[in-house]
Amino acid sequence: MAANRICKEVADIADRRYKHGILAGLGFAVCLTLTAITGGGSKDPTAAPSPAVPPPMTAPAAATFTPAPSSARPSPSPAGAADAAIAAKLKRMTADEKLGQLLVAGLDGTEAGDEARRLVAEMHVGGFILYKPNMVSAGQTVALLNRLKAFNQPSGIPLWLSVDQEGGKVSRLPVDITLPASQDLASGGTPERARALGKAVGQELLAFGFNMNYAPVLDIDSNPANPVIGSRSFGSDAKTVKLYGLAAMEGLQESGIVSVVKHFPGHGDTGTDSHLELPVVNKTLAELEKLELVPFRAAAEAGADAIMAAHILLPRMDPDYPATLSPAIITGLLRDKIGYNGVVITDDMTMGAIAKHYPLKEAAVRAVQAGCDLVLVAHGYSQVQEAAAGLKEALADGRLTWKRIDESVVRLLALKEARRLSDEPAAAAPDIEALRNAITKALAVK
Repeated sequence: MAANRICKEVADIADRRYKHGILAGLGFAVCLTLTAITGGGSKDPTAAPSPAVPPPMTAPAAATFTPAPSSARPSPSPAGAADAAIAAKLKRMTADEKLGQLLVAGLDGTEAGDEARRLVAEMHVGGFILYKPNMVSAGQTVALLNRLKAFNQPSGIPLWLSVDQEGGKVSRLPVDITLPASQDLASGGTPERARALGKAVGQELLAFGFNMNYAPVLDIDSNPANPVIGSRSFGSDAKTVKLYGLAAMEGLQESGIVSVVKHFPGHGDTGTDSHLELPVVNKTLAELEKLELVPFRAAAEAGADAIMAAHILLPRMDPDYPATLSPAIITGLLRDKIGYNGVVITDDMTMGAIAKHYPLKEAAVRAVQAGCDLVLVAHGYSQVQEAAAGLKEALADGRLTWKRIDESVVRLLALKEARRLSDEPAAAAPDIEALRNAITKALAVK
């Protein structure tokens, strides 16, 4: 049963005594909330037959789970009231609202127009990602994010407002504040500097209204022919990437930003850009354990808020599906073997590595079946519609169950609660000079 597996993971997590209470508390929230809303039992709600384009669905009865085993101990973090609130929220949510929480959508243009409103009001998406073309100035970016928040006010569930702000060539914000590439930060700095910079970057993002950053990169730059990682990595050895990556992650989290470490189980030893095509890594699990998995395992044990899955094929672990769509890699390796019970998000599902091989409907379903909680559809309003329709159809024909959907929704609600996300508008004009000074001060840390 899914609840038994989750609760076992939670007990294991508690035993590891994470340095941060967020993930341990989140895990217990998932376990306790799912059992609290069901009271035991074994039957899933019966799905209605699915037409070609599924209509809005009525909310299902709460999914049923076997109660938690006695080995699951009380949460070391203050959970009780929060767990009850999450359980109550889950019961109130419609089916469309639950499915929407599993989606993060991209936007076209620099304004939140009718399509953005419909993504929120009709599809109930869990959040948005912005790219450089969406942001032309500080004021415009704040106004865009505040508009999205205003659209979402009636829902009562704050949006993820996310961005890739890694530093170096992957710096999206429309301000003249230079951030070093991870490689440069590690070669000329200290882990303490990486932590300070992570915290300063987090404060910068919060000033604009963001609450999630797809950073840091935990890939090891072990292949000189890699066309997509390079200076985005902290280094070519596991120790350096682990030390600097965890420091940067913890700095971001200390600021209040949700840090999404990436790209599990490791995109460093590829010769193909997954934006264009599907990379293949012919390594065994034993080989991955010695290199690629070292920083990810450490991040999981240190309380990573979220982990992004990579669009790479590892045929010696799963010959059929890339990591993002692989139960063997997401559930078998990341959740069961490593013991990670936090949020897992896909890389963008419109990238060539996925789009050239799978219809988006199928890919979205397979990602959730594999164990991912958030499906990132970064480009195209119709693409987001496709992903949502695919999830609905899979529920109707039994490929997905409400038991599985609720598992992810609870994880997502718990993290939003733990990080105190809010749809309150940000100040109209961030103090750019103060933000620049904070970055400069962080870069001076020895």
